Amino acid sequence: MIDSRWRKKMNPYEQLIQDLIDGKIEKIDVKREELMAFREAWLKLENRKYVVGKASLNGNVTYHYDPTRLF
Repeated sequence: MIDSRWRKKMNPYEQLIQDLIDGKIEKIDVKREELMAFREAWLKLENRKYVVGKASLNGNVTYHYDPTRLF
């Protein structure tokens, strides 16, 4: 049996990003302290180029989903 301490915890941003893509929420506000956790979940996405961030004061970022964005 695997000790529960060794199980990988799910990143809460994985579900939030999926909710954003599915249209359940309009935006995700990420505080500076949480940016690396968000980035870890964001990097797993195939279509991450459509999850767009706008920086605000004190290092906080607001992300929204824009599937029409061309790169």
